[in-house]
Amino acid sequence: MGAQQSSSNTPVKGGVEAKVIDGKAISADVRKELKEENERLKKDAGIVPGLAVILVGARPDSATYVRNKGKAATEVGCFVVDKKFDEDVSQDKVVQCIRELNADSQVHGILVQLPLPKHMDEAAVLKEIAFEKDVDGFSARNIGELALKGGKPSAVACTPAGCMELLKRSGVDIKGKHCIVLGRSNIVGMPMFLLLTHADGTVQICHSRTKDIKAEVQKADILIAAIGKPEFVRGDWLKPGCVVVDVGINSIPDATKKSGQRLVGDCNYGECKMVASQMTPVPGGVGPMTIAMLLKNTCELAKQQSPQQESLDSPAIGA
Repeated sequence: MGAQQSSSNTPVKGGVEAKVIDGKAISADVRKELKEENERLKKDAGIVPGLAVILVGARPDSATYVRNKGKAATEVGCFVVDKKFDEDVSQDKVVQCIRELNADSQVHGILVQLPLPKHMDEAAVLKEIAFEKDVDGFSARNIGELALKGGKPSAVACTPAGCMELLKRSGVDIKGKHCIVLGRSNIVGMPMFLLLTHADGTVQICHSRTKDIKAEVQKADILIAAIGKPEFVRGDWLKPGCVVVDVGINSIPDATKKSGQRLVGDCNYGECKMVASQMTPVPGGVGPMTIAMLLKNTCELAKQQSPQQESLDSPAIGA
């Protein structure tokens, strides 16, 4: 990144620790609401939201993610289709699977677990997912719709949507606030910028070419850290009383743990919690919300594909 980590004294806001934005608790609330909504949809409209998950290869982390997503989807009343392929499967075969799922009326959302094996073109595979079933919200059309005031993406990328839900349910008023997004990735940074803009925040993206990144971060009333660098943001980078949403999930060595590692975010939690007014922990902050928003997207896609779409529509973004 464009700045060195500071080791100077951390400003302390009266020695009071930040209120924890509990992603586990909030995601549990979202799932409970979704289960009730799915039961209502089934009873009133005969709709059972369907999610298809495609897994290629046998990476343990990917297999775990897929298993957790499928379990969570089933728990809230979704219909789940698992499509698993060997590591050496041809790209054409995976593409054919996606096309069949596009045509399957029981499937409302399609997710391809990344990364794909090196012999596949990820972008080309993902482009095969129909706009109406792009449950991850990663497609160019979805990002384009999200960029438009009054636009109607079929789905919004799950992690940024989860961050917005955390802020909303924690009583954080975005309107007129100076918001800094650390990171400019297609799946977090850029959609995060757009969502905060639609919420009337004054938004700035910082990245590896930003000059004096510490000085820029110090202006933030709301900080979204998504750069993939462990404990990069220090306490003295923060404006006292700011709200911090830490998207980072990084493994660092820790001899006290059985695994020899522990998970940390992109912010130094011990320092930052003494400066921020509210902050997400890692783990247990943004992570649980990503799956919760995947389930919410599945439900919304099912509504959009229903013959009763008009009565079930969600409001336009930024309207």
